[in-house]
Order: sequence, then structure tokens, then C-alpha cells
Amino acid sequence: MTEALLSARNLSVRFGGVLAVNGVSFDVKRGEVFTLIGPNGAGKTTVFNLISRIYTPTTGEIEFEGRKLSALAPHEVAKLGIARTFQNIELFEHATVLQNLLIGRHTHRETGLWSDIFFTPRARRAEVAAREKVEQVIDLLDLQHHRESLVAGLPYGVRKVVELARALCTEPKLLLLDEPSSGLNVEETDDMVFWVRDIQQELGVTVLMVEHDMSLVSKVSDRVLAMNQGETIALGTPREVQADAGVIEAYLGSVDDVSGLRRAA
Repeated sequence: MTEALLSARNLSVRFGGVLAVNGVSFDVKRGEVFTLIGPNGAGKTTVFNLISRIYTPTTGEIEFEGRKLSALAPHEVAKLGIARTFQNIELFEHATVLQNLLIGRHTHRETGLWSDIFFTPRARRAEVAAREKVEQVIDLLDLQHHRESLVAGLPYGVRKVVELARALCTEPKLLLLDEPSSGLNVEETDDMVFWVRDIQQELGVTVLMVEHDMSLVSKVSDRVLAMNQGETIALGTPREVQADAGVIEAYLGSVDDVSGLRRAA
């Protein structure tokens, strides 16, 4: 059986009187694309924020490669090999694409302050190694024409790819993609399908994704966990989850209403 890279057990988080996540458990296997789906407010991004250590669970625990994350700071989680993108793009808009990607190499920085100031041979070697890794990511995601462009002047779809590229520059073992197709047109969403597949198959990166576009989910996901009102309602293959009565009700209303609509059609 494939080893679990990330394990979440009995996760709950309460904000005042609101129970945003309630008793959620799942495993993400090494090498798979695992997707969280559900209506707005289901608790999907809250789960991402728990993994990233932006939030602390009220109950439960998350383990990554057998190591508990609850005692770690967000930057320590990144050093373990977990990278993420956000629903709202978080880039340095007045820096170039290349500069933004080089920032993604910060977690691998091994030189000290004085070495960087005097640009010692060690610092030069580190700079060359960082540039080589960044150029590999640029080639993978076809960003060559935007290398020296300021992020502020780029179309929204390209910015989404740049944020994905910056996350990849950290050389993650686990990549968290928070609604990667949000705001993209049909052609750009089709490109995202190829990017996710390449990241999984060519780079060997495990992907945990939150996504609303069920076409994208069906094309790239190995398994899907459906949530509603902070709880798990289904877990399985994309086909199994989309056919689940609880999932249909969460998205479209009662099962009887959906059956009536089908008969009327």
C-alpha cells in the first residue's frame, strides 16, 4: 500500500461560536493528486490554513512524513517541504517574474549575511544553483517570455502560473493548490490541467488541491474528499464522489429536488 505523506486526524477548529471544521480525517498518499471539494464555506481553505500553520486546530493533529506539525511555525513547515498557492494571488507586483521565483529559493539559503555581502565564491555558487533551478521551473511552465516582466503588468492568468512557479521553486514534496483555476478562462484552465499532471508525473510532487471546477477535478485527481459545513460527506474517486447523494444534495439541494429536475428534463 502506498505510504501516506500527510495524515490529518480528527481535525476541528472553532472560531468563537463557529465550528469551521468538525472532525475531519484523511490521508494524502505519496505521489497522488488529492482534492478537497465542497460549497463555499465548507471549510476547505480552513484545512489548508491548518496544514500551513496559519491556524492551530482546536482538536486533532496533522502529521507530515510522521512529524507533527502543531508545534511548528509556518516557515518551519515550508522547510519541511510543503508549499502553497492562495486564492488571492500573493506576489511582489513591482518585482520581475525572475525575482519572484528567486524568492522561492529562500528556504534553501545556506549562505550567511557576510558571505552574501561580499559575494564570496560560496555565495556565487549558491546564486548559480538557484538560477539553474528557477530556469528549470520557467521552462516547465513556459514562462520564458515573461522572465524579465514586472508582475504588475502581467495578465491575471499568467500571474496564477507565476505563483505556481514560485511554489515549485521551493522544491516541495507536497504542493497545496488553493483554487488554481479561479479566475481563469477555459483555455487557461486546460493549461492548468497539464501543469498539475506535469508536476505530479514529471517532478514527482504530491498535490493537495482545493478546487470548484469539477472538470479540472475529474481530469487530474486520484481521490476526492467532499466537505460541507465543516464535515466530510464523501471520499473516493472523482466519479464516486460526484455520484454520492450527500454531495449532490450539498451542491444542488435535496436528492428529491434533483430527481424531480431530472424527470422534468
